[in-house]
Amino acid sequence: MRPKDALPVVYPSHCPVCETPLIRKEGEAQHYCPNDKGCAPQLKAKIEHFIGRKMMNIDGLGAETVEQLFDAGLISNFSDLYDLTKEQVLPLERMAEKSANKLIEGIEASKNIDFPKVLFALGIRYVGETVAKKLAKHFKSLDIIQNATLEELIAVDEIGDRIAESLIEYFSDEYNLQIIQKLKAAGLQFEISEDDAAPVGNALEGKTIVVSGTFNMARDAMKNLIESNGGKVGSSISSKTDYLICGESMGPAKLKKAEDLGITMISENEFLALIGNASGEQQEKGQVSLF
Repeated sequence: MRPKDALPVVYPSHCPVCETPLIRKEGEAQHYCPNDKGCAPQLKAKIEHFIGRKMMNIDGLGAETVEQLFDAGLISNFSDLYDLTKEQVLPLERMAEKSANKLIEGIEASKNIDFPKVLFALGIRYVGETVAKKLAKHFKSLDIIQNATLEELIAVDEIGDRIAESLIEYFSDEYNLQIIQKLKAAGLQFEISEDDAAPVGNALEGKTIVVSGTFNMARDAMKNLIESNGGKVGSSISSKTDYLICGESMGPAKLKKAEDLGITMISENEFLALIGNASGEQQEKGQVSLF
């Protein structure tokens, strides 16, 4: 349907910023710049990912401040954040005494973030939030993940060849290892204790639970309760779903699908009773949509 006089589409062959030739991995559609250690937009994006809400969640630090810090030469990767001082950031535009203190305090507080979130924050290709949790729970420490073989990695639930190969590639890169070493020296959490890794109970062992609607419990609190009792949080209703926890304002389409599939539907209180936590001691205030 293209006009006869239309010119052929010319795709870019080089990165528009660093001019590195673009590459495409076999089996993938997109071309991308492989200069991930020297291409400024990629370096900034990695830092922005690291500080994200679901990762290190550093208070007082956003994309605009990352840009300022990077352009000023104060940071070149996310491990450099832990070298920053108040005196260095104060001269930045729109950075007053209060905001500088908040930034430095936020960076310091991030050293207490749990290992699964730190692993997610590293930005390893294909290692998202769920995969990071599974890896952390299975191996308990970054050192063990780093030294795991392909066979040991794919033995973890839902970890396939692509993720395992990405992990091995990441940990075979000296640049990445130097950043990790610097983060360790700064005091970040790179392991979980046996007590933290062990489930609170096994009431949901082998069960997949989907949550839909609004509840008195916050999203992370409910997900943590499901996982700490041996269950798996499902992203959508399917024949593999064992329970659907129903809250207020649940969509009629989801309800019908659950009914059609014969999924067991329970309320928030029934869920708490199921795991032996009817008192709801771990609930958080505020109604939150979970699905």
